Amino acid sequence: MKAFTTVLCKDDDMYVAECPEVGTVSQGVTIEEAIANLREATLLYLDEFTAEDSG
Repeated sequence: MKAFTTVLCKDDDMYVAECPEVGTVSQGVTIEEAIANLREATLLYLDEFTAEDSG
């Protein structure tokens, strides 16, 4: 599995997580939740991107 960068910012009462290599962004109430949501969003994006390339 490839490693990606996670950039975290606090926005009011939420944490915003971004993966600059892919361009996905997500958020969560905790740092852990923001990272987990970003991981899920990034995996879904990469799955879709890979499916488009092969089809």
